[in-house]
Amino acid sequence: MTTQFDQFSLDFFKLDGQVAIVTGGNSGLGQGYAVALAKAGADLFIVTHDDNWSETKELIEKEGKTVVFHQADLTDRNQAKAVITACQEAFGKIDVLVNNAGTIRRAPLLEYKEDDWDAVMDINLNAVYFLSQAVARIMKEQGNGKIINVASMLAFQGGKFVPPYTASKHGVAGITKAFANELAEYNIQINAIAPGYIKTANTAPIRADEKRNAEILSRIPANRWADPADLMGVIVFLASKASDYMNGHILAVDGGWLAR
Repeated sequence: MTTQFDQFSLDFFKLDGQVAIVTGGNSGLGQGYAVALAKAGADLFIVTHDDNWSETKELIEKEGKTVVFHQADLTDRNQAKAVITACQEAFGKIDVLVNNAGTIRRAPLLEYKEDDWDAVMDINLNAVYFLSQAVARIMKEQGNGKIINVASMLAFQGGKFVPPYTASKHGVAGITKAFANELAEYNIQINAIAPGYIKTANTAPIRADEKRNAEILSRIPANRWADPADLMGVIVFLASKASDYMNGHILAVDGGWLAR
């Protein structure tokens, strides 16, 4: 007997033949996202601000996939077009965009410097908007596409000592919803991942602070910091056909942080 459920297949999670752009994909969470997409079958176009990409290249080629690296300063709004052009020249299309590149600068609110505010907003929010807009134009012509933004727990909360980071991640959540409203009719899905506390270079100072680290662990039901590998499954899901009816959602991967 044939039913509606026969339409579903585990093959929906495969990304064979697809091309994914990952910004900041040569380290930390971005590297994990890139490797996960490669494991699922995608070729990678990785945008990075430096040329330290030998390890990521080896990890992706180990999966039998092609990777092209493109060095760019995404705070320069003109770079969005250059990224799109370079990816199309390399692969001929763009199926997935992962807006992962970001930064954080910590200081008390009353001492926070204007230059630090601008630096964080430029990469965390402005770059996400302009690159997504440019990629969406290509995806509209293709008739499909996936845009995945990287938000944060601070898309839901206020935090301390990181005012522009908090503002930018709230903004990422807003962009995700706004883009979804306008792009869904073109078969483009745009969602965001909101990682919890992850073991990366950005969080090293917090993990080194015994008091702060203990406070954080006491609130996480899972009682541990996440590894970048804990985010690999969700990136594949959001990049794949399995998430075709999911749009404008901010998906927390936080060990239960928001539930407590």
